[in-house]
Amino acid sequence: MSGRRPLHTLPLPPATLAALTRAGYETADDLLTSTAEELSRDARISLLSSQTVLSATQGHKPPTFTQNVAEMTEASMKQYATGSAAIDRILEGGMKCGSILEISGPPGVNFGSVTVLVTREFVKEGQGVIFADMHNSITAAQLLEHMHTNDDTMLPRDYRNLLLHTSLFTFEDILLFFHKLPSYLESNPKTGLLVLNSFSLSFHSLPPNMSYANRTVLHERIRQALAQTCATTGLSVVVITQLSTKLLNVDGTPASFDTGSRAIMVPQPGIAYLPVGRLYRLMIVPRSRETG
Repeated sequence: MSGRRPLHTLPLPPATLAALTRAGYETADDLLTSTAEELSRDARISLLSSQTVLSATQGHKPPTFTQNVAEMTEASMKQYATGSAAIDRILEGGMKCGSILEISGPPGVNFGSVTVLVTREFVKEGQGVIFADMHNSITAAQLLEHMHTNDDTMLPRDYRNLLLHTSLFTFEDILLFFHKLPSYLESNPKTGLLVLNSFSLSFHSLPPNMSYANRTVLHERIRQALAQTCATTGLSVVVITQLSTKLLNVDGTPASFDTGSRAIMVPQPGIAYLPVGRLYRLMIVPRSRETG
């Protein structure tokens, strides 16, 4: 029955849904035999968009018989504050369940305060948080200490049990983490947030001579894992990345230090590792040491 799910109920951008409708697709069942390349050609969408469509379709789980439509709708519309009024305004109220928020900025931006604020807001709502530190920037003890403010009455009594701090310093650690994540979420259904802190730095652990094709495969594994996990469990994800300098020629094509005419700063490591259909990308531009 899950294959007959109307396409408009999938977590996809309106433009993608419109393209699928124009191509004659109506339900998830219509996509079962399509490859990403075929879907891209038939619907005239990018290959990345077609991969996102197929991931959203495959990641869907039918509701249990005890879960009514009202409960499903309420869960999908649930939003959580981020602890930052400015970010909440940009997100039109806060983080939606099952969404991914990538926050990037140049070196020197205080990302730690953002991750702590978001973590605290989810804990206040009784939601479990997995805090994956990838740069040895915050310990479990420091994270617990940051949970305290002048109004600790807002925290649940068992707030310590809602926090799981883990360190992921290599790309192998990340792949193993995502492999085990579904079973952890099944055992801990109250988990509502995953924080991937300094995520882009983990890509530095890849061998410098690794081929582009192999890197693409690794990115795709992460993208599929995030897409399926967010779609099936409603897990929200905050990804912290750094900006890197990209050199361009006059016509906008990639350049080297010898040929480049201008430089721009873009988020690492691009967009290939994130499912576009449920992604919000936010770039912080510093105005001073403490604001931006």
